[in-house]
This record gives sequence, structure tokens and C-alpha cells, in this order.
Amino acid sequence: MVAETTNIVAAGADANIPERDAGAVKVVPRLALSHVSHRYGDVLAVDDVSLEVGAGELVCLLGPSGCGKSTTLRIAAGLEKPHAGQVFIDGAEVVGEGCFVPPEKRGVGLMFQDYALFPHMSVARNVGFGVLGVSRAERDRIVMQALRIVGMERYADAFPHTLSGGEQQRVALARALAPQPSIILMDEPFSGLDRRLRDEVREETVSILRQAEAAVLMVTHDPEEAMSMADRIALMRAGKLVQIGPPDELYFHPVDADVAEFFCQLNRLHAYVKDGAVATPWGALPAGGFAEGDGVEILFRPEQVKLGAAARDDLPRAVVERCSPLGGERLLQLRLCADSTRLRVRLPYEDCPATGAEVGVKIALSQMMIFPCRCGHAARA
Repeated sequence: MVAETTNIVAAGADANIPERDAGAVKVVPRLALSHVSHRYGDVLAVDDVSLEVGAGELVCLLGPSGCGKSTTLRIAAGLEKPHAGQVFIDGAEVVGEGCFVPPEKRGVGLMFQDYALFPHMSVARNVGFGVLGVSRAERDRIVMQALRIVGMERYADAFPHTLSGGEQQRVALARALAPQPSIILMDEPFSGLDRRLRDEVREETVSILRQAEAAVLMVTHDPEEAMSMADRIALMRAGKLVQIGPPDELYFHPVDADVAEFFCQLNRLHAYVKDGAVATPWGALPAGGFAEGDGVEILFRPEQVKLGAAARDDLPRAVVERCSPLGGERLLQLRLCADSTRLRVRLPYEDCPATGAEVGVKIALSQMMIFPCRCGHAARA
């Protein structure tokens, strides 16, 4: 259900309103969660989460099932009351000590996984459901404008069961946009669509949301979806925010090995630090802040591996064991001849060698990521 757009009065002049520094100007985010925690019985579902979303910004809450991302969204919407922490909308406290503004007074637009359209209402009535406090003529104008934005105005008199999944998703988006909320909260809004339609509708939705200049917080478990849509990704694990930043930052500069592996399968080498470096088949990798004897994992992505001639003495040799089609690309499994280490390589179709071929393997040391070993052996005995 879309909430009524209502101005909120800050609960107390001493409310701890978060601000962001934008040069010399202090910017109050549209939505801010400050040290929010929530339990279900003995389970700590959300653990000390602080997060901000600015005007015109799309932030994706990303993580595996059960990590707390949907609970965090429900707390922002007012559908759950946290056990600790504060929530601010446009600098006004809506959740805090002795303060709880109900969802219908928060001025947010909501989109759920199942779209939550009322089956007994027409498309127009669904979209107009949250448009309150205006005349019928004005509401009709607002409804048609919202439907026009998502390209569904000709379906105003239709009922939800007569629409395709993509059309229902557009109606749900129109309903969220109709009250002109400053914040839109979306919980896995595209998961019910097939892949082709999901990609198409996702692109359209991002374009519409950019035009609306609302602050958008979207929950997803799909790394590809988050990478393609978000200005920033907030990655959650076991109730905690692990890393927040632009998609490229999380992809190329993950804070730990689990973050790196969340976005794709990686190649992994195990080694120990010796004389301030880690030996790899491609040379010595500086060990950075790791101590002598520490066990480490070296990770690098399949698309970063290149192949050369097997006759080159400066390249480790490998045998192509398997070649799996991925449309215009191929995923190869290689076995290094020296130590039988297996590697994944992603190449364009035209560059793919035959199964059984012997090749040279290239990877730049600068593209390797080094993390503490997760196998329990922190240092060589």
C-alpha cells in the first residue's frame, strides 16, 4: 500500500539528525537509519545498521536470503519497530526513543515483491489508492499522469488479473509514484519476472526513478541487478552492513574475501608470507600488512586471466579441461601443469582454445586480491 504524503514534525529539537558533507554545504539525507537493531526472539536480524539515501540516489541493500535486508527496509517503511536506533526522513525523526511515526504518515512509496495490487480494483483505482487529501478531479489527473509515465494509461480501466507480470510491475511503480513521495522503498520488485522481461523492465524503472528524483532504497539478492541499478550498494551479512560504496568499489576493492566472492566465482590460490611477499606462478606478490608466516588467500576473477602461447617460457602452462558456452563467451576450466591448480577463465568465443589444448596463462599481479586465509590456518606452524 502506498502511504499518504504527509509532512513530519521533528520529535524534539535535540534529535540527532545525520548530515552529509557536500563541499561547504551540509546536506540532510532524505532517508537515514542510525544504529538500528532488531530482534526476532533470540535472532539478531538487524545489527547496528546505519545507512543514508540522498535525493535522486538509488541505494541497493544487497545480500543473501536471511541477512536482514528486508527487515531493514520494513523498519524504514514503519512496518517494523526496531528495538534500538533511530530513523530520519528529511531530517525529521520518525523512529527513536519515545517516537514512532506510523507508515501512513511517513510519505514513502512502497513496492513489494508480489506488487500487492488489489484484485477487485481497476488499475486506475489501484494507482489512486494512496492519493489522499485532493479532489476527485485532481486525483484522476494525478493517476493518469502516473500511468502515462510508466506507459500504462490505456489500461486504466483494466483489472490486475488481465495484465502480464511486466504490466503489473509498471502499475505497482505508478502507484508508488502517484503521491509524489520523496522516498521509494522497493523489496525484490523484479524477482517474479523472467530474465528477458526483468532486464527490460529494470531499465525502464531506473529511468523513471531518475526522473522522479526520489530517494530509492531497494532490496535485492541479485549482485548483477544491484551492479546495474545502484548508485551505491550496501552489502549485508548476518544482519550487519559489511561494505557500502559505488558498485565498482565493492567489485574491485572488496573489504574481505566473502564480499569479493559474492559478485562472482573467483580463482583462489593459498600461500604463506615469506620475506614480505607471497609466491605465485606469475611472480612474487607484495604481502602488504601481513606478517611473516601468515596464511593468505589470493583471489582473482576469471575475466582477468588471459591466454598466450604454451611455448612462452615466461608464462605458466596449463591444459584446457573443459569449455562451457555462455552465449558469446566461454567459461574455461584450466589445470596448471606445474601443480594441478585449477583456474576458471572467461573469454570471448572467438578466443577460445579447444579442449585438451596446452596454453600459457597470464594474469597481472596488480589484479590479484590478497586476504587472510579462511581455512583456519592463520600462520605456518
